Amino acid sequence: MNATIAVVLPCLDEAAALPAVLTGLPPGYRAVVVDNGSTDGSPEIAARYGARVVPEPRRGYGAAVHTGLLAAEADLVCVLDADGSFDPGELPSLVAPVAEGWADLSVGRRRPVSADAWPWHARAGNALVAALLRRRGVPVRDISPVRVARREPLLRLGVADRAFGYPLELLLRAAAHGWRIVERDVRYAPRAVGTRSKVSGSLRGTLRATRDFASVLRDGAGVAR
Repeated sequence: MNATIAVVLPCLDEAAALPAVLTGLPPGYRAVVVDNGSTDGSPEIAARYGARVVPEPRRGYGAAVHTGLLAAEADLVCVLDADGSFDPGELPSLVAPVAEGWADLSVGRRRPVSADAWPWHARAGNALVAALLRRRGVPVRDISPVRVARREPLLRLGVADRAFGYPLELLLRAAAHGWRIVERDVRYAPRAVGTRSKVSGSLRGTLRATRDFASVLRDGAGVAR
């Protein structure tokens, strides 16, 4: 891949969102779509729009992200949801702190554009977990699915979670290793019509993610520097 920046997009049945997401990437950003078992033709659509498509049969957000990182060949790597809830055009503002060398990890802080973009149960759970992280010295207010880092250092962190706890474990490990972490506001819109959230779209999904977060927080005290 001869791209300046790779964009890893975990994907499970996001066919309705992919065209807008992939055509919205800034110049010099190359998509790596990690298909996590889609049945709606997402891999074919992603390939049609120029993405590199990598299969990951093990279900789980963390599994898809890790496979995408292994497949990416660029030094700088972004991770972005493929559901259309984020504007790919905002990625350069997240990339800049890492590219310019004054941050090791840049994460997006979600700013909902409407009341239905982020259900109350998902927002409340996120706020609670973020507060617990700040008590551990991790300077974030959102456990965001949007982030930027350099690929090799990111892989060396050894994030082991392969489910919804991946972003939380990443933040804990990054802080434990002394990474400079910055947050930047990003717009958060309702996901594309025709797609379905695996986490925030239902109370059940939020509870499942909260369970994964709780497991990571319980074990996170043992994260070594």
